[in-house]
Amino acid sequence: MKPVLLIDFGSTYTKVTAVDVDAPRLLGVASAYTTVETDINDGLSEALRRLEAAVGKLEFSERYAASSAAGGLRMMASGLVPELTAEAARLASLGAGAKVVKTYAFELTEDDVREIVAENPDIFLLVGGTDGGNKQCIINNARMLAAAGGSFPIIIAGNRNAARECERILAGRDTHICENVLPKFGVLNIAPTQQQIRDTFLKNIIRAKGLSRASELVSGILMPTPSAVIRAVELLANGTYTEAGIGELLAVDVGGATTDVYSAAHGNPRRPNTVIRGLAEPFIKRTVEGDIGMRYSVKGIVDAAGIDEVARRSGLTVERAQELVSYLSEHTDALPSDDELERLDEALAGLAVKTAVARHAGRIEETYTMFGLSFVQSGKDLTGVTNLVVTGGSLVHTRHTARIAACALYDAQEPDSLRPEHAKILVDRKYIISAMGLLSGCYPDAALTIMKEELEQDGIGE
Repeated sequence: MKPVLLIDFGSTYTKVTAVDVDAPRLLGVASAYTTVETDINDGLSEALRRLEAAVGKLEFSERYAASSAAGGLRMMASGLVPELTAEAARLASLGAGAKVVKTYAFELTEDDVREIVAENPDIFLLVGGTDGGNKQCIINNARMLAAAGGSFPIIIAGNRNAARECERILAGRDTHICENVLPKFGVLNIAPTQQQIRDTFLKNIIRAKGLSRASELVSGILMPTPSAVIRAVELLANGTYTEAGIGELLAVDVGGATTDVYSAAHGNPRRPNTVIRGLAEPFIKRTVEGDIGMRYSVKGIVDAAGIDEVARRSGLTVERAQELVSYLSEHTDALPSDDELERLDEALAGLAVKTAVARHAGRIEETYTMFGLSFVQSGKDLTGVTNLVVTGGSLVHTRHTARIAACALYDAQEPDSLRPEHAKILVDRKYIISAMGLLSGCYPDAALTIMKEELEQDGIGE
């Protein structure tokens, strides 16, 4: 047996997962409150104590860790055109596991840079212009950032003809030049920038988040937790050189404050006579709905779906539904302790899933041309995706996981939303996905085997 320890320093809980990589299997999981306010190792020690109590003492040959503690990796970005370079910057940041605080388009104003400095992001991504195209915007924004001050690292990933000038303007700052995220119209090139974001996270952010001591305890630290999830999603979909994956998939994680959605799918048009509007999106895509969550952002669910719909799904009166929603927003640690709260939680979780997936998936519009009926697609067509992975307390700790998860699927009442038509529902009940993303760096076959064994299949959607 060769035990390996996988650690996730979460914003609320520190989760530890023990696996055997010789005969790939899950040995055990445990968690404890994250103690980032004092010493993050205290929470880790408690989680390890609980793990040992469950599975016995293990001598770990390797330890790997990810973190979203202390706010995770917070980024801001600026680009030229909202639908092009600014969107490319957003996709690059999210795909690297960051929380995108804000994205700016066109030239930064004095108010913009004042806001940026006040927010003090962990990394600022400066892009704009295709190679050989507009230089004025990115150069102006470099000057504005230089004049405003601040100590955050800046990654320059815009027009290559302006990159060195931006670097000179920002002399004295921690800057890194990458290939352009949008070298020409319609062509995304975000992998180099994502790697630089992760490298900067390793070099700078660990120290800033107070994780330096923890990093001394592990073989490989750290990547942002969402970055580990992205790795796991890609591995589960594509497989390894020796073992096939399960194919294209959609993954949804409903949390208390946000709902994260991941897709591993090409998303190409499935209907004839369809053209794509905007950027062709990457195979691996992540979106974060910061206004959609089961407790801290519960009112965002109501704003998106309407209190009437919440009441209808839960079987409560509008007045009672509103009363309980207000209670949950004020008591963020509340669990569904009676029938009313249980029905409300299920309704809210279903609407969180539906809203977040609808925002993640593409849309299609009919249009008429001189050649007859045609279609315009924005974003990914996920109608053919046949695997849906779900996690999060509201889906894991319920008797109706599949019913809630099915809210991610295509709805004939919304024919323009390109959500999956049918899907096998897989449930991450032990919260191992981020751990398997960590493990995949050195042991991809073991990580894939464990995911296939541990993700439980639920019964609706096939």
